[in-house]
Amino acid sequence: MIDSDAVTRAVRAVAGERATVRMEGARAGVVIDATGLSSADRDALEAAVRAAAALPGVAEVRVVVTAERIARQLVAVASGKGGVGKSTLAANLAIALSRAGRRVGLVDADIYGPSQPRLMKVEGTRPTAKDKVLDPVPTPYGVPLLSMGQLVDPGRALAWRGPMAAGALGQLVEADWGAVDTLVLDLPPGTGDVQLTMVQKYRPAGAVIVSTPQDLALIDATRAIDLFEKAGVPIIGLVENMAGYVCPHCGEASDPFGNGGAEAAAARLGIAFLGRIPLTIAIRTASDAGEPPAAGNGADAAAFISIAGHVDAWLKGR
Repeated sequence: MIDSDAVTRAVRAVAGERATVRMEGARAGVVIDATGLSSADRDALEAAVRAAAALPGVAEVRVVVTAERIARQLVAVASGKGGVGKSTLAANLAIALSRAGRRVGLVDADIYGPSQPRLMKVEGTRPTAKDKVLDPVPTPYGVPLLSMGQLVDPGRALAWRGPMAAGALGQLVEADWGAVDTLVLDLPPGTGDVQLTMVQKYRPAGAVIVSTPQDLALIDATRAIDLFEKAGVPIIGLVENMAGYVCPHCGEASDPFGNGGAEAAAARLGIAFLGRIPLTIAIRTASDAGEPPAAGNGADAAAFISIAGHVDAWLKGR
């Protein structure tokens, strides 16, 4: 006679409370709760359970894998124009939110100019897929990443029309994100097809808008804000990037892009001002080296961590 308790103990030894065992004669039925596991981890757990349950006398092992759908919030990081540091903010925001306790993933939805593989130090690493569903690439900072930059050859131009770009975005967002509960989307600049697809199909919880202080950038940022508001996507707030430069040699401060423009614009538009990020050589060199400042504890990390704190509080208060 088969010892059903022995089968249960063997299965629980590898699956813990995730597994429920039921014996019917010589047949072992096991239900596994795989909520939050990646596809690779699910497959490994199922194989381990099958092996553990195959004790002497067990004629058949049937395994059913179930998983609850995780409620995932999407945070869009957008700008009206390029060159304002949107991708740098997105990478550091994702890392800082992870440090705050969220399970964060990062989507590089800047289809035509993907830069997150370099920022997150995973250049040359390609994602795997199972049943045409992508598995995000782990990064050194605990934030899994998917980017078009991981799917095409370096330096190759993507001359795609809108529907193709929108389809690519779908593959990135609908990947196997496992336990991720907060997905940061680094959008391309402007208000084109990718942005429209994202707001219509994936409904972000909110959007963070990035601008430099000068008037031209703020004009374009206002257009991005208008797009999200018309689509019913709340604006979490506005970030002012490249806000002042301190000479590393003489210590003199200057404002090559102006000062306070984004904060004034936020007040005028009735949206939150999330903070400033200074224009520093340290942030630029760290970003180029794939070492986002938010992963450290220096002065440059503080600005990103403060902004992430505001975003985290906004998400909790929804």
